[in-house]
Amino acid sequence: MAAYVAPGGEFTRDTKYIITRITADGRDGYPVEPGRYRLVVARACPWANRAIIVRRLLGLEDAISIGFCGPTHDQDSWTFDLDPGGVDPVLKIPRLKDAYLKRFPDYPKGITVPAIVDVPTGEVVTNDFAQITLDFSTEWRTYHRDGAPDLYPEDRRDEIDEVAQRIYTEVNNGVYRCGFAGSQEAYEKAYDRLFAALDWLSDRLATQRYLVGDTITEADVRLFTTLVRFDPVYHGHFKCNRNKLAEMPVLWAYSRDLFQTPGFGDTVDFVQIKQHYYIVHTDINPTRIVPKGPDLANWLRPHGREELGGRPFGDGTPPGPVREGERVPPGHGPGR
Repeated sequence: MAAYVAPGGEFTRDTKYIITRITADGRDGYPVEPGRYRLVVARACPWANRAIIVRRLLGLEDAISIGFCGPTHDQDSWTFDLDPGGVDPVLKIPRLKDAYLKRFPDYPKGITVPAIVDVPTGEVVTNDFAQITLDFSTEWRTYHRDGAPDLYPEDRRDEIDEVAQRIYTEVNNGVYRCGFAGSQEAYEKAYDRLFAALDWLSDRLATQRYLVGDTITEADVRLFTTLVRFDPVYHGHFKCNRNKLAEMPVLWAYSRDLFQTPGFGDTVDFVQIKQHYYIVHTDINPTRIVPKGPDLANWLRPHGREELGGRPFGDGTPPGPVREGERVPPGHGPGR
């Protein structure tokens, strides 16, 4: 996460990412090509979690491989400490930073996930998390599985973009604005903005199953990865404590609905999520003690959202079982 706290205490995210794109026509020098690229993620990170979900929903597992960093990192880089010898088995590097420096020897910014690396050269291509998932839906369409949903339908894109932008500024980034506020005034302002947006989302979702139209779209993916982290991390660690997610009936039911949908909950690793935030953010949690709760069993309770109608995958079908080697470890989620 590249960010800083302004003199007035307000958290500001550095949004200048590597905007090179992998496209069907290869106009940036990186054409879509199955087997050429590796998606590097960390299950702990909400921005990376989006890419994991979209890749799975669209069935791109055979087209683009995936590498998992561990849940914690130092000031220098995300690292591949989950792999034997602490080295990614495809890229043959111990630190994601190595791929950044291979392309940009003087890269001055934070090393972030998700990132896509060009395997033949070992160079990072992009870390533009918002564009990565949109390109998976549009530029990689030739390699989607049979029955893949349309997460970014052309006739809904303006509305999806509008809703997703508000979710980003007020919710995805809003929780960080609370957690990393440098003054009481900045924190309270951020807190009010966050919960105003959550109330708006509750109202919107009270009468419709999904955020835009009657199927799952990119907007739902972007909201889900923040909501699923809310009670384990943001409520306490980031002081977003007006309500727990489990105390906001509409959003809680909506989150459970998505969690129980193939491609969403089966990508969530609650253990790594908690380890990341509580161990890495030593300025907020200097003891690095990771809380034991909350109880996860309630994620599997009935949600009742089917009564609102909707077709999760539109004319498509759910993804199949999670691939071997990509499954969340046993004990890291409810019922696992």
